[in-house]
Amino acid sequence: MIINNHTIQLLLCVFKYGNISILLHPFIPHSMMWNNLPSDLLANIFSYLPPPSLARAMAACRHWHDCGRTSAAGYKICGHQYPPWFIALPTRNNNLCFVHNSIENTWHLLNLDHVPSLTRPVSTIAGHGLILFKSVGGVPIRLTVCNPFTGWFHPLPLLRKPRTNPAVGVIEGGPDRFQLYVAGGMSEAASSGAASYEPTLETFDSKSNKWTVIGSMPVEFAVRLTVWTPNESVYSNGVLYWMTSARAYSIMGFEIGSNKWAELSVPMGDTLEFATLITRVGKLAVIGGVHGGYVVVWERGDDGEWVMIEKIACELGNRFMSSKCVGIEGCVCLYKEIGSGMMVWRSDEDSEDKWVWNSIEGCNRVSGKRIENCPIKGLFLHPNLTFSIGLKATTEIENKD
Repeated sequence: MIINNHTIQLLLCVFKYGNISILLHPFIPHSMMWNNLPSDLLANIFSYLPPPSLARAMAACRHWHDCGRTSAAGYKICGHQYPPWFIALPTRNNNLCFVHNSIENTWHLLNLDHVPSLTRPVSTIAGHGLILFKSVGGVPIRLTVCNPFTGWFHPLPLLRKPRTNPAVGVIEGGPDRFQLYVAGGMSEAASSGAASYEPTLETFDSKSNKWTVIGSMPVEFAVRLTVWTPNESVYSNGVLYWMTSARAYSIMGFEIGSNKWAELSVPMGDTLEFATLITRVGKLAVIGGVHGGYVVVWERGDDGEWVMIEKIACELGNRFMSSKCVGIEGCVCLYKEIGSGMMVWRSDEDSEDKWVWNSIEGCNRVSGKRIENCPIKGLFLHPNLTFSIGLKATTEIENKD
């Protein structure tokens, strides 16, 4: 969607301010009309634009920039009426970020020079347009959030219990709130010099900007979440899930309301080439590579049984058999390197119950410059052009109070 006079007329014809319908009169100069539009109405109009068009509008003048920031923070952008963008982070270069604009089917390159070198991406807080990073290098974990489109970078407070390599989970609670969960990990070495597994779970609430220890967990789960769990999580129907990365694959689940832990089996968990947790129409699902060249999707029913709902043709499955997978509500992506292309499985525009596969070309050039092929970590997020989400700066002392 490109911003032009025709677009503006169409937009204004469908909006109302109070009880007064606003229509463009062909003899009223556009500049006069825009100069007299209330700021909140202009922001409301901007909120219906896709992110690329909103960015162009915000570059027009200071007034449009301010109105665009207001609209970006509003309900429409956070309501995700546009599909998410694919984020490709090179595993060997922390300062580059390739993004695929799913609306215009174009690749772009963003610089993340402000991201420290000793950090690695964990996941996204997708609805807020943020990438979640963790510190690495054998030091107690420190989490930070980054908006790749605005350059905003914010370290979160230190955990109550210092630990290395825990599992990290994300729950989004609306346009202005999210929660993080940290489970397991290795505690700091005691005076005897021996570190141990940390059998506790703590949570961070973006509203209070503090970490809280919410209880203990089985030591066996703490060990498996520390040693065998990648950092992506899935939240579905009140339960936060992690997939263990060791064969046979299994799923660790934490029920938020009851603080109870449970283990789920994975269909064909001992034979899958790869396995990833996703959500599909709110339900928990597993996508995995099966020996023989097939990629299969199972969905967990209300009775707790796994049901196969999708199977990719053998020729496509062979292409992505050694691939990675990332998902978000309404979209799943199989990928390898930045230049190898991707297979995207997303809900159809006409029916969210019907999903279709589409191929996307890899990123080989950006702005005419050739891109060297490299391994990546793929993520999904919804672009957000606001500069923060209300998190305040904190110190270690504040978090200990």
